[in-house]
Amino acid sequence: MDLKLKDKVAVVTGASKGIGAGIAKAFAAAGAKVVVNYAIDKAGAEKVVSEIAKKGGEAIAVHCDVTKAADVKRLFEETKNTFGQLDILVNNAGVFAFEPLEAVSEESFHRQINTHVLGNLLCSQHATEMFGNRGGSIINISSTVSANPMAGLIVYCAAKAAVDTFTKVLAKELGDRKIRINTLAPGVTDTEGNHTAGIIGGELEKQMVAQTPLGRTGQPEDIAKVAVFLASDEAGWVTGERITVAGGLL
Repeated sequence: MDLKLKDKVAVVTGASKGIGAGIAKAFAAAGAKVVVNYAIDKAGAEKVVSEIAKKGGEAIAVHCDVTKAADVKRLFEETKNTFGQLDILVNNAGVFAFEPLEAVSEESFHRQINTHVLGNLLCSQHATEMFGNRGGSIINISSTVSANPMAGLIVYCAAKAAVDTFTKVLAKELGDRKIRINTLAPGVTDTEGNHTAGIIGGELEKQMVAQTPLGRTGQPEDIAKVAVFLASDEAGWVTGERITVAGGLL
């Protein structure tokens, strides 16, 4: 077994399902101790923790709304109290809504922007403090739509574009502290959220698969494998990058 993340501790936000759950389980399989964050789906987070434990890994589930400073502070306090350190942060928590321009509300705007941008900021602040002199790795989850936006997703596309820029800025700002920060940009992925939104199994999935050179929908495991690499010492000379993991979909 290749334990690329042995003796490392990771926080994965939005890890009760989908890409976040896939990354949490892959990290644990690679030897990391994992904090499985959730905002709503406690049962889903506990299921991820149980699956990790059954395979001999260590994980805890911690509730936190990443848009709330007090919640984020508690998330990292619980991480420190349980595992004593932090080496990896994955900013994965996300929400989206299909809505034309005239339908965008103040509430919808703030929900999406605050989750993707403010949430990443708050979590990164606490993570960099916990990394200390050892340094660490931050992985932000973006999307192909940050560079190739879709109609009807104006706020989500803008939020993900902000995530890309966030990564580039902090790679320059935090490099001298031995902190690497990179972005993963998935394409259409088979997640619970995309099923709920009607993307998977619908006409939109067919259209996107038709534009994907490798000819299929992505799986959370496809994203997780690259996340493990970025979190590991093998990626020690990689920072400030946006890596598209989408089967060739641009």
